[in-house]
Amino acid sequence: MPGDVQALRDFVTAHPRLFVLTGAGCSTGSGIPDYRDDEGAWKRRPPIQYRTFMDDTVARRRYWARGMIGWRMFGHVAPNAAHRALATLEGQGRYSLLVTQNVDGLHEAAGTRDVVDLHGRMDRVVCTQCGHLLPRQQMQEWLESANPGWLHLHAEDAPDGDADLEGEDFSRFEVPPCPVCGGILKPDVVFFGETVPPDRVERAYAALAQSGAVLVVGSSLMVYSGYRFVAAASRAGLPIAAVNLGRTRADAMLTLKVEQSCADALSALVATLD
Repeated sequence: MPGDVQALRDFVTAHPRLFVLTGAGCSTGSGIPDYRDDEGAWKRRPPIQYRTFMDDTVARRRYWARGMIGWRMFGHVAPNAAHRALATLEGQGRYSLLVTQNVDGLHEAAGTRDVVDLHGRMDRVVCTQCGHLLPRQQMQEWLESANPGWLHLHAEDAPDGDADLEGEDFSRFEVPPCPVCGGILKPDVVFFGETVPPDRVERAYAALAQSGAVLVVGSSLMVYSGYRFVAAASRAGLPIAAVNLGRTRADAMLTLKVEQSCADALSALVATLD
């Protein structure tokens, strides 16, 4: 057994009540690009800010045009071996709660039952005025129906259902309003500049308080919304392990770091626990 896998196995078996936090590296094996490089720096322009989305009509049209193209891939992604391994670990009773920074819903699709989607879910759309919820696939059908002249366009896939569509006159793109009140529709996710709903944070902290150690899977922890739980665990003296390719914001806090792909490391781990 490779040393990293043995060390990860020892960590998991020594701490039977884990708090698990996952990030984009967990889903790259499903074909979803990530935002950051191995040093934790942005690979591309940062995501749209909430106020820009709400206040700038052309920016909002650009967002939905790119999203219409990106959903062709993102709407059909499937869990990979990392998601399946984590579902297996939950079934074995090895962790109390999985908190994910991802918005792809792949942990649930893999069979994990107890998940806090910290930043929401991309497969839902919400009205910013009345709170009406609808499936993202329904929004996709509306967008395609309203913009038939855009259906032939293709672009490179980008993180979280985005696509690198540029050079178009986005002012021509039609975005349907809320069917209930006419308000602005947005994905049911936490944009940069928004606050994570307090109930999600409270539930995560409550689980952390009952946990004996933390396992970080595929996150550089550069975003505070996830990093805060690792920082709290460190202050409480909890052991922290991370499976991540490249630097994390919490490297100095880690008890163990496994620099392998999440799918490879977790699949190998689960195989040792059979």
